[in-house]
Amino acid sequence: MHHTGLVADARVKRHEPGAGHPEQPARFSAILNRLDFTGLSRDLVRLPSRLATDDELALAHDRGYIALVEKEVADERRHLSTGDTSICVESAASARLAAGGALSAVDAVFAREVQNAFCVVRPPGHHASAARGMGFCLFNNIAVAARYARHKHAAQRVLIVDWDVHHGNGTQDIFYRDGNVLFFSTHQSPWYPGTGDRNETGEGPGAGKIINCPSPAGSGRAEIVGAFRELLLPAAAAFQPDLVLLSAGFDSRINDPLGHFRLTDADFRDLTGMLLEIAGKFCDGRLVSLLEGGYNLEGLALAAEAHVRALTGDV
Repeated sequence: MHHTGLVADARVKRHEPGAGHPEQPARFSAILNRLDFTGLSRDLVRLPSRLATDDELALAHDRGYIALVEKEVADERRHLSTGDTSICVESAASARLAAGGALSAVDAVFAREVQNAFCVVRPPGHHASAARGMGFCLFNNIAVAARYARHKHAAQRVLIVDWDVHHGNGTQDIFYRDGNVLFFSTHQSPWYPGTGDRNETGEGPGAGKIINCPSPAGSGRAEIVGAFRELLLPAAAAFQPDLVLLSAGFDSRINDPLGHFRLTDADFRDLTGMLLEIAGKFCDGRLVSLLEGGYNLEGLALAAEAHVRALTGDV
């Protein structure tokens, strides 16, 4: 079995939020160019992308919201009516490709075609709730992937880790009362979108399954790696996931224009290593990471390289 899969469909570059927007198509190119330049691309198994269907998106989203996205894109609106997400005529297709690419990666790890996978997808997803797109996001790619793993592959317990500098409020909302998903997030606070307090821990079947680790601007290795080591590792051991999913937002890296964390490329390597340790112990190595934020193009490329090197074991 080849080790690491790569989902990277250039059609997601057709989502064009507009001139000067930080979530730009060049983010995709920066990562792919870096993987090519370093030769890492040769070690990766290219996995197919596809459009997520309405039924697949509806695993995490209200059907009325899915229809709203399609209508507002078709109407050539410049922004979703539900929140701060810029759109163009290609945005719905790109968002379906982003979600569908994540599903292809989930299929591949369960089929043992690859052990883990990195999905270079956009638009990002973790701010989208069941009925609301916001924060550059249309569909919640990682939430759809988690529900798909349960629906298609009978995964009983899915761990979602989010190291984006912004709290994944949409992911939290979708799984707040779920119970089959453990959601662990490190994020800057106070910061957009203003959620993710430590006292947000889940309700009903989901009680205790939400773990938020907010940290102030200027935080870095001590706070983030420390939270992974002290809180995530024991929580994951108690939960024993069948699949590990990662919202890989590289805007938590030092010098990102939309965040004030100070993680380095070596930190992303080490954080990835801890996730691989969890996946290796509990779910035959099944780990799928999805690109979320990261808006300094050079920094994004270098951090993604470090993450992929760790996934492949080339560290």
